[in-house]
Amino acid sequence: AEATPVLKTLSNATTHFVVENKTLPIENTTDCLSTMASVCKVMLETPEYRSRFTSEETLMFCMRVMVGVIILYDHVHPVGAFSKASKIDMKGCIKVLREQPPDTVEGLLNALRFTTKHLNDESTSKQVRAMLQ
Repeated sequence: AEATPVLKTLSNATTHFVVENKTLPIENTTDCLSTMASVCKVMLETPEYRSRFTSEETLMFCMRVMVGVIILYDHVHPVGAFSKASKIDMKGCIKVLREQPPDTVEGLLNALRFTTKHLNDESTSKQVRAMLQ
C-alpha cells in the first residue's frame, strides 16, 4: 500500500496527462505547478498576506497545496523539483515549512522526503538535502 494514496494517484494522473499529450509542451504543466508552489510560499512567508488567513485550517491547506504541487512537479519534470534547473525555490519552501510548529509540518516534510523522485539525485544540493534531514 502507498503511504499517500491520493498523492500517488494525482502523480500518476499528472504524469499520464503529460505523456499522453505530447503536443502540449511539458512546461505548460510544470510552469503551472511551480507558479502554484511560489504563490503558496509567498502567501506563507509574507506577514501582510499571512495575516489574512482567518484560521489554522487555511494555513495548513496552503502548506499542503505547496507540498503537493512540489511533489507533482518532481514527478513530472525531467530533472525534478530539487535540481538547480527547477523553477521552484526549494530552499524557500522548506524554510517556510521549518518556521511552523514541528508537530504541524512533520507529515509535510516527510512527504517531501519520501514521496518525491529526485531528492537523492546527484543534482540535488547538499544544502537542500540537509534541510530535509
